[in-house]
Amino acid sequence: MRPGAFEFRGEWQQRVKALPETGMGYSVVRVTLRDGRQFEQAVIDSGWMSRVRGLADVPLTEEDIAEIVPNHEKWNWSETP
Repeated sequence: MRPGAFEFRGEWQQRVKALPETGMGYSVVRVTLRDGRQFEQAVIDSGWMSRVRGLADVPLTEEDIAEIVPNHEKWNWSETP
């Protein structure tokens, strides 16, 4: 996992568990933060926010999140951020 990755333990924990899977055990989602920033492709893997496309680390916390929407847009995870 990338630096900054976190396990959902607060208010988003149950919602994350209910997300439809993009692949086995993971979901690709769009994340909107309370400050208005959006990340179009992020991976939630087995209850963890594990990566954000194009970034070397996960630049958010569970408390920052305003909305999570599945989009299932896959990408090559071995890309260098």
